[in-house]
Amino acid sequence: MPLSKLVASLPIHPSKAASVRRLMRILTISGIFSHRNDDELQEEERYVLTNVSRILLKDHPFCMAPFFDVFFDPKLLKPWYQLSNWFKKCNTNNSPFETEHGMPFWEFSSHDKKLGSSFHDAMTNDSRLVSSVVVEKFKGVFEGVESLVDVGGGNGTMAKTIAKSFPQMECIVFDLPDVVSGFQGNSENIKYVGGDMFEAIPAADAVLLKCILHDWNDEECVKLLKKCKEAITKKGKKGKVIIIDMVVGNENGDKGSLETQLLFDMLMMVLVTGKERNVKEWAKLFFSSGFNNYKIIPIMMSSRSLIEVYP
Repeated sequence: MPLSKLVASLPIHPSKAASVRRLMRILTISGIFSHRNDDELQEEERYVLTNVSRILLKDHPFCMAPFFDVFFDPKLLKPWYQLSNWFKKCNTNNSPFETEHGMPFWEFSSHDKKLGSSFHDAMTNDSRLVSSVVVEKFKGVFEGVESLVDVGGGNGTMAKTIAKSFPQMECIVFDLPDVVSGFQGNSENIKYVGGDMFEAIPAADAVLLKCILHDWNDEECVKLLKKCKEAITKKGKKGKVIIIDMVVGNENGDKGSLETQLLFDMLMMVLVTGKERNVKEWAKLFFSSGFNNYKIIPIMMSSRSLIEVYP
């Protein structure tokens, strides 16, 4: 698209065309767009989408625009300015987010409907992308599983994809009552159940935790994992816990993947009480929770992994 068409298609005054060019210049250098000039005599710049900007298009099947919208919300940016004060305080149980807003992220997002909705949309789109990768390339993880509970599954995007691929499997979307109220299964093998994951989890062959454990500190994770163990052993047979999360410094990763993981770790430090963990930290959680074995499978360009944990 030439610069003139770009300016004309956006709510930008023509007098700002030169400034748009300057903006596109830095976005091109950053890899958000690419620059093309088929004719050296052609004066007007032309811009082309890259893999980064394509996934921000609203009609992209795995559009990630909501993900960026929520994490660049001013309410989520302001806590970063509290880092200096947070590091100086003795009580580090509170996050910089809580220092800024006076309450934990989860409580704040439940009261702020706009932020809560944006966060929900972001997680839905992320689950749509992750579930497509997992079901397509790692189907073996779910083979032989007759029942599965998606803990913190929200509107059931992840569970729906799994249920569609494994129609013989009974899938339960488990989340807080106010989150799952109003949702209904779109097939016979999926249902929604409300409850508190730190209190009890419905019995099943497998418990799925997608991007859940990185939100919580070690003590909270051990408590949750113990509830998961109870859920997969209630029926008298040993099931497994399936975790989709980051494993920092994954051996199959590269510098870009590691940078992404560490930036997410900073995000967890600022917004909540959790963190991204390396292999040793994950193993410590599993063994402290009473599990005996685990297996890590890198997925999604090694920025995230699929972990199977066994009692």
